[in-house]
Amino acid sequence: MKNKEQRLQELTEMQYHVTQEEGTEPPFRNEFDEHFEEGLYVDIVSGEPLFTSKDKFDSGCGWPAFTKPVALLTENTDMRFGMLRTEVRSKDADSHLGHVFPDGPAETGGLRYCINSAALRFIPKSELEEQGYGEYVAQFK
Repeated sequence: MKNKEQRLQELTEMQYHVTQEEGTEPPFRNEFDEHFEEGLYVDIVSGEPLFTSKDKFDSGCGWPAFTKPVALLTENTDMRFGMLRTEVRSKDADSHLGHVFPDGPAETGGLRYCINSAALRFIPKSELEEQGYGEYVAQFK
């Protein structure tokens, strides 16, 4: 099993910038904005489960958007760039993921988790068992 430092060395420049330096990737030019295959999104650093495709929606913001996480996330007040926002980070690896906003679909609780694709790795539904995420298979039946 690789430790966090080894996994960090395997990240692309953008993945490192987003997860470790609280960066933001360009809107509309990222891997998962328009991606709607069934499966699980996990932290690119730790593999910690974060979101399922069941909770993903097209918000038009240019980044993947979800209505809720599958795991507890850490929330921090972010006042950078003259805005008051709520930053979300993964619990295990403390990776910067993106932000949560109160402008999501009302019928699912009103939240929009706006997440950088560079912070995510996608596991297709068909590969959940073999990649060690079998407990999530039932969510897609």
